[in-house]
Amino acid sequence: MSETLKNLKNMNVKSFQDDLISWFEREQRDLPWRKDQDPYKVWVSEIMLQQTKVDTVIPYFLNFIEQFPTLDELAAADEEKVLKAWEGLGYYSRVRNLHSAVKEVKEKYESKVPDNPKGISSLKGVGPYTAGAILSIAYGKPEPAVDGNVMRVLSRILSIWEDIAKPSTRKVFEEAVRQLISEENPSYFNQALMELGALICTPTSPSCLLCPVREHCCAFEEGTQGELPVKTKKKSVKHVDLIAGLLINEEGKILIHKRPNKGLLADLWEFPNVEKSQIVHPRRVLEDFLLDEYKVKGEIQTRSFVKIDHVFSHLTWEIEVFAGEIIGKVNETATLKLVTAEELAEYAFPVSHQKIWKEYQNTIEK
Repeated sequence: MSETLKNLKNMNVKSFQDDLISWFEREQRDLPWRKDQDPYKVWVSEIMLQQTKVDTVIPYFLNFIEQFPTLDELAAADEEKVLKAWEGLGYYSRVRNLHSAVKEVKEKYESKVPDNPKGISSLKGVGPYTAGAILSIAYGKPEPAVDGNVMRVLSRILSIWEDIAKPSTRKVFEEAVRQLISEENPSYFNQALMELGALICTPTSPSCLLCPVREHCCAFEEGTQGELPVKTKKKSVKHVDLIAGLLINEEGKILIHKRPNKGLLADLWEFPNVEKSQIVHPRRVLEDFLLDEYKVKGEIQTRSFVKIDHVFSHLTWEIEVFAGEIIGKVNETATLKLVTAEELAEYAFPVSHQKIWKEYQNTIEK
C-alpha cells in the first residue's frame, strides 16, 4: 500500500461506505440526469459538468436531451445544430469530442455505450474520470471516478498531503477509491463522494458538523481540514485587448466570421475582431483589418458603444466594440457571411459575442 494511504489501514471501510451511501440516499439533489441510469444521459451530463456548475448545467442538459434524446439522434445531428445547443456552456471542444465519440459508438458498438474500461476509454474526449463515472453510475461497475470534489474529500478523510494540481497525484486518489468503493453500490458511492464535496466538504469553510463521515475523517480529528487539499496556484493569466466591429450593409445584414476549426472557440461564429494597437486609433486598426483580412471596406464609427470583459481559465479578453457600415460588396465564403438579425440566432457564438449582440440591440432600442 502507498505510504500516502496509510490511514486506510485504520479505517472501518464498511462503516464508511454505509454512512456515506445512507446520507446520499437521504440527501441527494433531485437532478435530471439522475432520473434513470441511461449511459448516454450520464455521459452527456458528465461532459457538461466538467468545469461548469450544476445549476448552470441543468437547463442546458434538459434542452440538449430534448433536441437529441438518444445517442443515435445526436450522432446524426448537424454539427452547427449541436454547437448551437451547447452555446454558452463554453469549452466547445467537449461537445465536439462528444459528437465524434457518439458517432463511433453508433458505428462500432451498435449504439451501445461500452460497459468496460478499455472500450469506453478509447472514445474521444473520455478521460479516466468520465469513464469511471459512466461505468459506475450507469453500469454499476466498481471503477473510480476522481474529480476535484473527490480529491478534496479524500485528501481530508485520509490526510493526503500530495499536490492535487499535479496530474500524477490522481493515481493516489484512484488507488484510494479502489480500496474504499462499495462493490454492492458503486453508483451511489461515487455519486455520494461527489455530492459530499459539492454540498458539505467545500473548498473553504467545510461544514464538518453536518458531515455524515466526520468520524472517519483524519483532517477533522487533526484540525487540518482548512489546510487540505494541497494545491499549487495556477500560472498567471494572459490579458488581451481586442477591438470588434458590428458591421451592417445597406440591406441591414450583419457581417459574421467563423473561427478556425482548431484552437480557442474553434468553429464558432463571431463579429470581426482584431488585437488592439497601442499607437493607432482602434477605428483605423479595425478598418485596415477588415480590408486586409476580408477585402471588406468598412466605415467605423469614432466611438465604441460597449466594452466587454470575458475571462477564460488561462486568458482574459477586453473587447471594445464599434458599430460601422459596410461600403460596397462583400464576397461571402464558408467562413464569412452576411446574415439578417433573425438568421443570427441560428449560428453558435461564444458568450462574449452574444453579449456584443445583446448590447448592440439595447443601444439601437434607446
